[in-house]
Amino acid sequence: MAFRRYWFLLISVLIVTFSILGFFGREIYRQAPPIPDAFVGPDTKVLFTKDDILNGQMVWQSIGGQQIGSVWGHGAYQAPDWTADWLHRELVWVLDRWAETDHQRPYAALTAPQQAALRASLSALYRTNTYNPATGQVVLSGERVAAAKATAAYYDRLFGADPELIDLREAYAIHEQVLPDPERRKLMTAFFYWSVWSAATERGPGEVTYTNNWPHEPLIENQPSTANLFWSIISIVLLIAAVGAMVWYESASHGNEPPPPRPERDPLDAFALTPSMRALGKYVAVVALLFAIQVLLGALLAHYSIEGRHFFGIPIAELLPYTLARTWHLQLAMFWIATAFLTAGLFLAPIINDGRDPKYQRLGVNILFGALLLVVGGSLLGEALAIHQKLDLDWSFWFGIQGYEYTDLGRVWQIALLAGLLVWLVLMGRAIGPKLKRIDQGRDLLMMFAGSSVAIGLFYGAGLFYGARTHLSIMEYWRWWVVHLWVEGFFEVFATTALAFIFANLRLVNTASATRAVLLATSIFLVGGIPGTFHHLYFSGTPVSITAVGACFSALEVVPLVLIGKEAWDTYRKQYTTGWMQRYRWPIMFFMAVAFWNLVGAGVFGFLINPPIALFYMQGLNTTAVHAHGSMFGVYGFLALGLVLFVTRRLRPDITWNKGALAYSFWAMNMGLGAMIVFSLLPVGLIQTWASVEHGLWFARSAELMETPLINTLRWLRIIGDTVFLSGVAAFVWFLIGVWRARSNEIPVQTPSGDSVSEDTLVGVPAHREVL
Repeated sequence: MAFRRYWFLLISVLIVTFSILGFFGREIYRQAPPIPDAFVGPDTKVLFTKDDILNGQMVWQSIGGQQIGSVWGHGAYQAPDWTADWLHRELVWVLDRWAETDHQRPYAALTAPQQAALRASLSALYRTNTYNPATGQVVLSGERVAAAKATAAYYDRLFGADPELIDLREAYAIHEQVLPDPERRKLMTAFFYWSVWSAATERGPGEVTYTNNWPHEPLIENQPSTANLFWSIISIVLLIAAVGAMVWYESASHGNEPPPPRPERDPLDAFALTPSMRALGKYVAVVALLFAIQVLLGALLAHYSIEGRHFFGIPIAELLPYTLARTWHLQLAMFWIATAFLTAGLFLAPIINDGRDPKYQRLGVNILFGALLLVVGGSLLGEALAIHQKLDLDWSFWFGIQGYEYTDLGRVWQIALLAGLLVWLVLMGRAIGPKLKRIDQGRDLLMMFAGSSVAIGLFYGAGLFYGARTHLSIMEYWRWWVVHLWVEGFFEVFATTALAFIFANLRLVNTASATRAVLLATSIFLVGGIPGTFHHLYFSGTPVSITAVGACFSALEVVPLVLIGKEAWDTYRKQYTTGWMQRYRWPIMFFMAVAFWNLVGAGVFGFLINPPIALFYMQGLNTTAVHAHGSMFGVYGFLALGLVLFVTRRLRPDITWNKGALAYSFWAMNMGLGAMIVFSLLPVGLIQTWASVEHGLWFARSAELMETPLINTLRWLRIIGDTVFLSGVAAFVWFLIGVWRARSNEIPVQTPSGDSVSEDTLVGVPAHREVL
């Protein structure tokens, strides 16, 4: 095998990194914070039971879960983090009670030494672990029981319809009567309380809390641990060393092989459009429709951060509350980006099969399309019914909403989506499989394409490894398999391979060079990307070992991005390789934007929050939203749109494109995304970070800070970037509508024999060569 050492490297990386992910995943199972059978007071009266906590978790899921505030820092950025908010409110309640009892004055009126003495007693009270594994109970002091009841009463009023808290609900963008049933409100407070107890209680005497001292809360000395600082430093040193090694390797390498001879005409013109390829036009339409709806929901969410429950005075939140809008916004992003990737794969499949459809391929494509519509429509409807509290708790999880970011859709729809991905995998395999038996230069690239297709088809299934009552730490472990490994990992591998395959078939790059580049790039990316999953789990009830592994390996994820400028320039120059490549100018421009946002969104803004010491203060703030927008749309969004443009170019090769609309769309979306980050999300996130460091995470997410004139001004400034971005989206959709409505333009071109024929005629010309 010509690429034996590259395959050995890739397979070794996969074995070692998944072993690390599995071994330390086992540690998460073993060392997850206990869920006590009961929290009891000094009189042994039960405050909350284990069933209360798990049922409360299901209630929290039913109202949107991570789309309505956050728990342990994971979730929406608008409302508070309920763990940090509850903890601070309860601590202040106890301090005030002690101050009144001991000094007959509020805590704020005490002298500094008096406050320090009370805080020392408070830390000892809260950080001491009173969980008894033999009885399964946690014994609480009388003050803690009273404080918990007082705080639970506040949350009962907040999630109900107490008119005194209407302004606070407006600030949090929470609709009236989130939970009309008082019993459900009571259960949810049990779940919130357990998350708070885990965040404040030491694993053992003198150790960190179950959440590694997160959230930052000076009142009980929840400060960054030694391990947090140590592994942050090590990760930065590793990053510098790895970057140096990467630059050295690139400088010492002999470079790529020379490109193959430039073809006189587009090699893909030699392939006729098959029935299954033509059936993909409706996939493109669905991508455009879901994309447009998704970004409109994003604009609405940005406005909700200012008006709370209104859109320029129109009270629409009772019908479409922030929670539902955000759920749909994230879910539709997953749907349209994934659909674009599936479309590209289905389009390339017949080309791989020498320009022929396997039997019943078109039928399979149409069945998959119907399944896609069913999953999208069913999941969106189920999420609406669940958030409006129209479903039983069990039905809510199965048909409504699971309550976790990016895996929100009900379990039935999740299974249906996985089934659809498996159907896609079968359709891909029927075309790729026979070609893998060949022994030629292109086989290795096809094997990578097939392997990445299998990964996309199967890795979404990791979301089925948890249930409605699964421990939150364990659920987060598997959820990030989907979000980080499936979306951020193997989607990128598939995209890298697909682009290499496209450029190789256009004869713009040497097949051997493309294969080596894909194998090496995949190995380098996955060596940090797979164990780097743990950087999402520093404070999710995981042991300190997760911090060490996550910090070190996630730093390596940035290393491949060092050479991103070269990649972007090489991609940009491909459009000038030969005259006919101008027809692919705009797909290539979108691919170049992917390279830019990979560096900025995934690299710079990703590493901004990756080190444990940074994430300790930043988790759950708008700095995370900066990274999310820059990487999710900047990388995967532009990549999906570029693939859609490539497919559209081949499906309608006879149409002259409206280059003005497409150029405006490209620059408006790039500049709009940059403006919304620079003018709004990033400055808000940095202000929150300062507040988090100085006062605690609770303050960084509080209405007290987020309703200040400066923050509101920055939120209003987002309208600049959003407006420019939305105009770019509108231009893109308008462009696609124009392409599909346009009549054919027969553009004369010269055949090798010298005859003048139309470009659309060339689409049906028999293949003169085998595809890779």
